[in-house]
Order: sequence, then C-alpha cells, then structure tokens
Amino acid sequence: HCNFEFDLCGWKQDENDDFDWHLRTSSTTKLGTGPATDHTLQEPSGHYIFIKSSFFQLPGQKARISSPVLSRRNKNCKVCEGVIVAGMKNLISRLYQEIFYYHMYGAHIGSLIIYQRTTLKHEKILLNLTGNQGNFWQRKALMLSGDGDEDFQVVFEGIAGQGPKDGIALDDLTFSREC
Repeated sequence: HCNFEFDLCGWKQDENDDFDWHLRTSSTTKLGTGPATDHTLQEPSGHYIFIKSSFFQLPGQKARISSPVLSRRNKNCKVCEGVIVAGMKNLISRLYQEIFYYHMYGAHIGSLIIYQRTTLKHEKILLNLTGNQGNFWQRKALMLSGDGDEDFQVVFEGIAGQGPKDGIALDDLTFSREC
C-alpha cells in the first residue's frame, strides 16, 4: 500500500518517458491545477503524485511510473480456481487486485493508461482513461491476472494534454491478493 505521505514507496520513474510524476501537496499548488486535497488525509497538506500539462511538456508527451516487482510465486498470493470456456480446462491462477484513486480534471486533460508489464517487458493495457473525469477523487479496482508464474509490475502512464492547468493525480495505490 502506498499513500505517498512520506515517499514513493518503491515506485520508480521509468527511464523511457518524457517527464516524471511528482510528489506534491495541494497546499503548494496554484488554484485550478489539481485536487484541493489528497485522498488519504482529505487535507491540503496530504501528499499524492501528480503530472500536469505545462509549457515544458508538449501534448502527447508521457510520464511513467512503475510498481515494485510483484511475484506470483509469493505464498501469500491466493490461488483461484476457474474454468476456461474454450476447451473446459481447469485454470489455476494467482491473482492480485489493484485498488487506486485518481483525479483527472480539466478541459484539455490528457490520458491515464495503466499497464501490466511482465519481467520480459511485455505490456498489456488494463485501463485507458481520456479527458475530464470530474473534479473529485475516484476509486478504481483492477484484477491483475495472467498465466504462469511470471513476475510483473504495474505501470501508470500519464499523457500530457493541451491545458496548462490540467493535471492527473494518483493516491492510495494498494495491491491485495484476492480472488
């Protein structure tokens, strides 16, 4: 679980992007450039990570941040049994659930894309949000699944929009081992 109150909790900035996610508070921002509070504390002094379109980023440029490596071989990762419809074979899969809160507000906001990336660097899109999503924190839960025991990461990619006051914020990123 990461609430960004002290640091990035092991999340790393990707090297193959155009700019970075920044740890910040609402009390240090100008009006109209992000959420009024963080999600965790509901206070202007609470922390979250944020990207904002500005004169330094061109529309379409990307900022990427990736989770620590998650292991499917972890004994605490629950095993879930299911059925594959095609062929009716039994499937045993180790699943994680990711829960996070996002804030995407502005007339010319860019996009937020979430990927699941294997250790072999194969990426699968889990969610793609584009445009104004409202001036409030929203909760999202995603199932992280796949075949085999390959370790993986989750990558949050923010894409700059055209508005200098528009931004994307993330807070309270949690991984749980669920079915």
